Parts: sequence; C-alpha cells; structure tokens
Amino acid sequence: MPFWKIHHPKDIYSFEDKQQIAGRLTDIYAPFMPRFYVNVLFEEVEASSFFIGGKSHGQFVRIAIDHIARTMNDETVIRFIDRVNIVIAPWVADRGLDWELHIDETPMNMWSVQGYYPPQMGTVDGDRWTAENKPSPRTHS
Repeated sequence: MPFWKIHHPKDIYSFEDKQQIAGRLTDIYAPFMPRFYVNVLFEEVEASSFFIGGKSHGQFVRIAIDHIARTMNDETVIRFIDRVNIVIAPWVADRGLDWELHIDETPMNMWSVQGYYPPQMGTVDGDRWTAENKPSPRTHS
C-alpha cells in the first residue's frame, strides 16, 4: 500500500488540484495493485513554517512516500522516481515550486487492511481484491 504524505504551503492546492494529483498518483499503481491501496494525504503547512537550510522557504513541497509490501531494486527506484517527477510536474515545477521526495519501504508482514492481512498479488484472493477494489477475507492460502 503506497501512502503519500504531501506537505505543502497553505492554499497552494485547490480541492480539484488535490483530486487530480491523487488520481494521477493512483494511476501509477493501478496496473499492479488495487486502487484502494493508494492513500494520499495533503498536509497544509503555513508558508512561514517551512525552513530549508535554516532559511524560510514558503514555496516548498515535501513528499514522503511509504511503500508497504513492495520493494524495488535500484533500477526500478530510478524509473519510479523519474515517473513521479513527471506526474507531479504540473503541481510543482510548472508552478515554480521547489520540492523533494523520498520513499520508505515496509515489509508486507507488518501491514493489515481493515483487519485482513493482504494477499499476494497474482493469487485468487489478490485478483479478487483488485477486481472488487476492497479488502475481504482470504479464501485461499
């Protein structure tokens, strides 16, 4: 489950911007996992609360991504980050904002969704979760 935390200056993104960003980020993962796995949280920060290098920087966006249950090798990470930078460009680079992002990875055995331990993708249960776009009890081991 990808969990995106986007820290951004207050009032820089409209509700429509947030919907579009969340949708585009979800689209990155949709070929590989259920869409409901993708969580995006926008956290507004007063412009005067961002400091970079000890100096106030009110035009900065910080993105923290938690990847749970999936790990990437070095080549995949580079491709992923390059793709993310392209996807988010309309809301950062094209608006003249500075940004930074990072990815943390958490093992699958340290995760549950609504009390269920998620199945591996490509299994009967994993395919059902994707098709139904919601968690449910496992029916296969």
